[in-house]
Amino acid sequence: MTKYKDPRINAVSVSIKEYLALLLMLAALSAIFMVSMRFFIDGGMLETNVPLVKFIVDAFIFVIAALFMAIMAFFRHRSWSRPMRAFGEVARKIAMGDFTVRIPPLRKDSKKDFIEVMFDDFNTMAHELAGIETMRDDFISNVSHEIKTPLSLIQSYATALQDGTLQTEERREYTQTIIEAAQKLSLLVSNILKLNKLENQGIAPRAQPFDLSEQLRQCAVSFAELWEQKNISFEADIEEAKVSYDESLLEIVWNNLLSNAVKFTKANGKIFVSLKVKGNFAVISITDTGVGMDKDTQRHIFDKFYQGDSSHAGEGNGLGLALVKKTLELLGGTASVDSIPGRGTTFTVSLKI
Repeated sequence: MTKYKDPRINAVSVSIKEYLALLLMLAALSAIFMVSMRFFIDGGMLETNVPLVKFIVDAFIFVIAALFMAIMAFFRHRSWSRPMRAFGEVARKIAMGDFTVRIPPLRKDSKKDFIEVMFDDFNTMAHELAGIETMRDDFISNVSHEIKTPLSLIQSYATALQDGTLQTEERREYTQTIIEAAQKLSLLVSNILKLNKLENQGIAPRAQPFDLSEQLRQCAVSFAELWEQKNISFEADIEEAKVSYDESLLEIVWNNLLSNAVKFTKANGKIFVSLKVKGNFAVISITDTGVGMDKDTQRHIFDKFYQGDSSHAGEGNGLGLALVKKTLELLGGTASVDSIPGRGTTFTVSLKI
């Protein structure tokens, strides 16, 4: 079994000073005993009163043992029982659902023994659990909001359509609004089901060889009408590459990334798609000259329902990039983002060939 030492540990539970204090105390007791014995020897009591000497020796051994046990009990309480009691109390609160509690450090010298490191790891776990709980609450809240909004629109405009005085153009406009709300609701439900299927998929995707470069071209062409409406300049540098993956799953990745690029690129902007073969990897980059994003947005951009640019909130539901991330995790690929606010964004996907 390999012996592992955590590099964060830079102290021991019982310090050298505490060991020295214990040794000095035992040495002092031994010195007292030796002086006492010398007194009895000089007084000639060893030969005349052997039972007394035996009693003194036994008493000394008993006192030494009792003091040793008391000192060790104190050190054990200080270095083990007290921190374990604090650990148990915090663990009990977390088990009851309170993820805000943390174990404070016990040492005052800022050094860490293995117990302090364990406390740090436990606090990190509690922090992550709190994050998961927040994400769950946010997920429920966001799903409720995303479903409620289009349903409210459908109900409102359907009620308005019952008004017999509406003009034909108004009826057409209301009907179109209902259709768009229903489509958004359908897309939301579809994405939630896809994401749930990917997160709970027990069977590995069916990998089959296919032409990745051709798939990218076809996905890009499917957005031609949208980028032409905004007069976006589209360029591509696609090398030939064949891979073996689940083709339908990878299509989810390209469609979502291209959709984002078109959505966040202003009129007369530019989108550039690149596919390069680097060693055993196919590296795909999709770059736009859109609004870009700051560092905080980049850290959360793959989270469910996260939408960094609220001005486009009505055009999506914040699940597209979460689908991208989960799909690539399932396929063994990676995705990264590089962006500058006001200058554009590049999403880079790496797939093993």
